[in-house]
Amino acid sequence: MKRILDIISEKMQQAFVDAGYDASYGRVTVSNRPDLCEYQCNGALAAAKVYKCAPIQIANAVAEKLDANDFSMIDAVMPGFINLKLSDSFLQHYLEAMRTAADFGVEKTGCGKTVVVDYGGANVAKPLHIGHLRPAIIGEALKRLYKFFGYNTIGDIHLGDWGLQMGLIIAELQERQPELCYFDPNYTGEYPAEPPFTLSDLEELYPAASAKKSDPVFAEKAHIATYENQMGRRGYRAIWQHIMNLSLPDLHRLYDLLDVHYEQWLGESDAQPYIPPMVEDLKARGFAVQSDGAWIIPVAEEGDKKEMPPCILIKSDGSAIYATTDLATMVQRMQDWQPDKMLYVTDKRQNLHFEQIFRAAKKSGIVHADTELEHVGHGTMNGADGKPFKTRDGGVLRLEQLIADMTDFVRSKVVENKIVSDSEVDATTAKIALAALKYGDLSNQPTKDYNFDLERFAAFEGNTGPYILYTIVRIKSILARYGSWESLPIQPAANPFAKDLMLAITKLAPCLEAALKTSSPNLICAYIYELAGAVNKFYHETRILGEEDPALQKGYIALIALAKNVLETCIDLLGFSAPEKM
Repeated sequence: MKRILDIISEKMQQAFVDAGYDASYGRVTVSNRPDLCEYQCNGALAAAKVYKCAPIQIANAVAEKLDANDFSMIDAVMPGFINLKLSDSFLQHYLEAMRTAADFGVEKTGCGKTVVVDYGGANVAKPLHIGHLRPAIIGEALKRLYKFFGYNTIGDIHLGDWGLQMGLIIAELQERQPELCYFDPNYTGEYPAEPPFTLSDLEELYPAASAKKSDPVFAEKAHIATYENQMGRRGYRAIWQHIMNLSLPDLHRLYDLLDVHYEQWLGESDAQPYIPPMVEDLKARGFAVQSDGAWIIPVAEEGDKKEMPPCILIKSDGSAIYATTDLATMVQRMQDWQPDKMLYVTDKRQNLHFEQIFRAAKKSGIVHADTELEHVGHGTMNGADGKPFKTRDGGVLRLEQLIADMTDFVRSKVVENKIVSDSEVDATTAKIALAALKYGDLSNQPTKDYNFDLERFAAFEGNTGPYILYTIVRIKSILARYGSWESLPIQPAANPFAKDLMLAITKLAPCLEAALKTSSPNLICAYIYELAGAVNKFYHETRILGEEDPALQKGYIALIALAKNVLETCIDLLGFSAPEKM
């Protein structure tokens, strides 16, 4: 269904035409003075310059052509504004259409299109840390948003499972246990089914090996091990498989805690078979050229305001790099899914890298000319003091520990305030903690850094996830006490607070469209905060369950039920859900 602003604009455009003026002047906007009106049109000011008459004269003529049944106020004011307020019947019919339509009538602009969302970027053999929070939850929210608009969505974690960290672990393991059969080049038997290390061992092996990278002898061993693993050495591949078998279940567990789910668990290793033919093709077609022994793709374009380095395809030592893998991954995705768009969610410090590979992919035809490529570069999460978030000993905080800290803090509040019975504490705590964590992050513009503040994010008042949940739970409680409410129709606004709530609900479609267009989940957060505020104002100013007029009460119930459904849809897009009690 059409957005309410489009409907009003069409009516205004027709009024301009009926008054003898061009329809293009009939654009309506939400009023920037809500104390005066709900919507406004400033077209008469621009039209006056063309038609050589006073703006107020045009505004008055147009106002007379508007249908009074649609508006409770039509006011032409100096110097030529047209101020509008919607009639109760117009608003009632629009919200009833929203209530009965699938997904509130939001237009499914993505039907028939496929989008690949590349987010998460976890590395195997390494524990997830707080730096993995933002790409995971921003990417998940964007993927859900695309799916809501009808896109075929494919979320790909793009695992780091093929780089130097594998060589480092292999080299470290060999120094500690050189007698293992994996290091015997003459061994021809089957390798053990059980790995020679645990997940805890693995999490200690990598940091220990990484600390030795400055040792040229050890670094050389690690580079050789990396190369031999990638070339298919049996023993090293067996170690690699052990690492994957240990790491993947743990990654699944941690992402499940965040309610983040991927359709594809592909990694850099999956792109490797595509690299040799891709490189040869790019050389043969002249897109890859040699420079100081390396193969590069020049990506500078006329009009660039700053220097654009070439995209390095193959280093002078013959090795591939991240850009090579990313381009090969594009080749794979185009062959497998033919996506209309690929969306990457990573740290904004990778902006140049993605600009290079996007240009290289377009220039070489790896993707179609009309394939959309977008990088959502996010900022960092800092501590409450604005400095990089660190543990007490100065290390990087594990993501699991961050989730545990938030959960413990919320649990103490749930228990202290006796919000739910003892049997419900864990389930309720988990939902509130996840809402606090995700909303606290997603309410910030993705590109901006923000300060993590556990107490502020977990507060039940203010612009927080728990406040949104509390609003939903409050409505659920009212509806449960009322009884059957699902089929109740929307009625005209019975008071100003009801109308404010109705107007807030109508902003859903433009909010979601703007969030999709700009890759900004924070716009959804801002919308539901406004909507929750309108719900609570209506609740405090209106006797709902105490209303003696049954017809009037039905209208109240229908309105808050619609608000609840909208709020629940939005928090699902953001990646969390509401408990039954709070």
